[in-house]
Amino acid sequence: MLQQKQVKSVLNKHKKRDSWFLDDYSVNPYEGCSCNCQYCYIRGSKYGENLEEKLAVKVNALEVLEKQLAARAKKGQYGIVVVGSATDAYMHQESTYRMTEGMLKLLLKYRFPVFISTKSALITRDIELLKAIDNAAILPPDLQGRLQRGVILSLSVSSMDKQVTDQLEPGTIPPLQRMEIVQQLNKAGFLTGVNAIPTLPFISDTDEELEKIVTAAKTHGASFILVGGLTLFGEQTGDSKTLFYKFLQRYDPALVEKYQKLYGTYPYPPRYYQEDLARRAGLICQKHHLRTSIIEEHV
Repeated sequence: MLQQKQVKSVLNKHKKRDSWFLDDYSVNPYEGCSCNCQYCYIRGSKYGENLEEKLAVKVNALEVLEKQLAARAKKGQYGIVVVGSATDAYMHQESTYRMTEGMLKLLLKYRFPVFISTKSALITRDIELLKAIDNAAILPPDLQGRLQRGVILSLSVSSMDKQVTDQLEPGTIPPLQRMEIVQQLNKAGFLTGVNAIPTLPFISDTDEELEKIVTAAKTHGASFILVGGLTLFGEQTGDSKTLFYKFLQRYDPALVEKYQKLYGTYPYPPRYYQEDLARRAGLICQKHHLRTSIIEEHV
């Protein structure tokens, strides 16, 4: 049984559109996440070491969301809504509580476009609902003619090595199964891609491992792949940096010193690393004719 939480607001308006996912708004049906990914960027916040033990359902979220969507729609303030920015919209408990499903029905009612990235096969439950949103959504004026889709879907993959993901993402399905979901969603007619964020330094960011991720994405019909680095926050017991370093000690202790040199006291890898990762991933994607953005960029 999840904790129950009352909220005053559930639709969050961003100061500017996200450059990766194109979203203007975000909604989170749950607080915490049972995927329990050790590197999760919200670790270092109030959720603690085990996100699954801190789970809460926002019991009045649908009532609050409807009021907020109605107000935005009345003013014509349409924008892409990411469903599950700080939680996986299709974590295990969604099969019981169906809060994501309820939010999608409201987004359909008020004709807002949607972006979802997940590590769960449960997304296939809502294929018909997502198709309806895809057809009915109203895009913001500056995206009309450029995107022409009301729904963007992606499966998140940090590595194709199940031994790695079993340790780092214990509440998720294996990476190959995620790629099979990409294929299923692609065949259903959706704009579907792979969210390779984060790739893991010295583990899944090598040319060989990036090749495996990109090849799998292309083979399974992904329209795009987004590649980005790993962030590590905090020094406390339940923080992502602490938990990830524990994983490194188990996986390959020699990597600890490499990470310490790469990150230093910062949560982000240095710019030169990020630029090199983008360059190498771009070359591999170019070879496989797979774009590295949701909207195809014309130079």
